[in-house]
Amino acid sequence: MLKFNTHFYRIKGLSLLFSIFIISFYTNANSDIDKLNLPNGFEIAIFAEGLDSPRQLAETDEGYVIAGSKKGNKIYALYDQDLDGYAEKRILIADNLQNPTGVTVYGGDLYFAEIDTIWIIKEIDNWLNSNSGSLPTKSIFMNNLPSETWHGFKYIDFGPDGNLYIPVGVPCNICIEPQTNDKRFAAIHKYVDGELVTVADGVRNSVGFDWHPVTKKMYFSDNGRDWLGDDSPDCELNVIDTEGSFYGYPFKHAKNVIDPEFGHLIPSIDKKFIDPIAELGPHVAPLGIAFYDHDIFPAKYKNSLFVALHGSWNRTKKSGYKLVFIQLDDQGNYVSQEDFITGWLSSESAWGRPVSPYIMSDGSMLLSDDKYNVIYRISYKG
Repeated sequence: MLKFNTHFYRIKGLSLLFSIFIISFYTNANSDIDKLNLPNGFEIAIFAEGLDSPRQLAETDEGYVIAGSKKGNKIYALYDQDLDGYAEKRILIADNLQNPTGVTVYGGDLYFAEIDTIWIIKEIDNWLNSNSGSLPTKSIFMNNLPSETWHGFKYIDFGPDGNLYIPVGVPCNICIEPQTNDKRFAAIHKYVDGELVTVADGVRNSVGFDWHPVTKKMYFSDNGRDWLGDDSPDCELNVIDTEGSFYGYPFKHAKNVIDPEFGHLIPSIDKKFIDPIAELGPHVAPLGIAFYDHDIFPAKYKNSLFVALHGSWNRTKKSGYKLVFIQLDDQGNYVSQEDFITGWLSSESAWGRPVSPYIMSDGSMLLSDDKYNVIYRISYKG
């Protein structure tokens, strides 16, 4: 009687299924990438895939890319070991976290943010290069942030002054009590000598900011309120000319939308209302922003902004789901805006949602996508 090695065939069968899965994944991924539209001369490819809702990105001095996560509980470092544009190496840095969306590297140290706590890992490159079998030691940098999860995802970065900047969104759609009782809400702060110093007030929910490479002024996105109709109000791009300025929430939105519930209080508000420098569209949900400060892209992009429009969730006809370019003049004033990458949205169905652009040290741009669970790499070949 013939005997078959069923274990052998089971292993071969599993290997074949795995190979088919991998081939199918890459075929689908490449097919989806082909749907994306970019200006002439630009190319887009997948830098890292199979991630868990990647959000803010950062780069270490030695080229490791750190990715935050919206739904996950881990922080990873990604590395393009053979310099082919794809990060085949992935290293776990921290786990058992709560929505660790915010990441930044400063002075060789890694900072990452949960909802109410910011952690630090000293000399992150030394640990990444050590091939250690255990996770690095992390310590609390600060933990006196609100714990509310509604608009609680953090985007963090160090400014030109060497201080860490932290936004705190308001825990509602439209309300006044939280920020009246706790000045940390509806504002952007910098952390100075153990204290939060407000740099922008009346900010509903900022999930992205950056500094102009020349003027050093801070620019930030802000998500407009909901339930005033499909076409109102616009989401915003703002600039801070004077620290502590007031940007209108909850009394006024965009440039001229008076809130129906709180607008009547405007005469009693002893503050100067600062209008956005650009309206980005209703319900487009602007998240990460990044100045292009290299010379690889064409000259028009130098010292101007990329803004990720994550996309609407409650609009009759979807809006956003694209990366836009905001051109500024030499003084940092708004000139125009245009689509830079589109194609994630088709026939009211979105297969991807851009989150956070990041300019790499080599002049290319990374872009996270927390729906397709990848990080893209955009390069210029023109």
